[in-house]
Amino acid sequence: MYQFNVYRIGPEIKIGEVDLSFTNASLFMVISSLAVLVIFNLGSKKNSLIPNKIQLIAELSYTFVSKMISDTAGSKAKPYFSFIFSLFMFVLFCNMFGMIPYAFTVTSHIIVTFVLAAFIFFGVTIIGFIKHGLGYLKLFVPSGVPVVLLPLIVVIEVISYLSRPVSLSVRLFANMMAGHTMMKVFGGFVISLGIVGGWLPLGFSVALTGLEILVAFLQAYVFAILTCIYLNDALNLHH
Repeated sequence: MYQFNVYRIGPEIKIGEVDLSFTNASLFMVISSLAVLVIFNLGSKKNSLIPNKIQLIAELSYTFVSKMISDTAGSKAKPYFSFIFSLFMFVLFCNMFGMIPYAFTVTSHIIVTFVLAAFIFFGVTIIGFIKHGLGYLKLFVPSGVPVVLLPLIVVIEVISYLSRPVSLSVRLFANMMAGHTMMKVFGGFVISLGIVGGWLPLGFSVALTGLEILVAFLQAYVFAILTCIYLNDALNLHH
């Protein structure tokens, strides 16, 4: 499973016990970020009535994320468009670059997805308290619940709220890692069975590659839309 190995590129950089060395994971995060910047810089340079392919990708991505935010979090979430758009595109490009042979899938590592999810969790919580003060705690007290059940429901709601970064990060990490592992397994079957017996696993590998490309997009979408849902709770305080 060497495709999941993180290794250092260049000299070792340490501050105390903290290793800040540049790694292959860092490299592909930089590549993904630069790819997003280049595409949208080129896509916004010439706004012609008949868009070229890059402009079309930029416009469709903008419209897609804008509609997603409006549908899930409402107009109050518009000021956070830049963050959600950047988050969606970053995760999407990290996922897609991982589909290139011999590339590194950044989102197949729990530390990366958990840091992103934790940042979203703390950011949304801070926004909730800024907007509503201590009234934000009403999120843990659903309306219409009998008083007898209230202590149990509050505990369940708190646990559910605190588990958000875990579920958000594990969902992305597990799907990407499982998909690439399956592709590796079927690829190994093709090599071991040779020309005669390798046709069936080769067919599975091709089908699985197409499925994994779809999963790469869907997981970026799920990551972004759950962020919108959490932001909606913080802004509109539905309970």
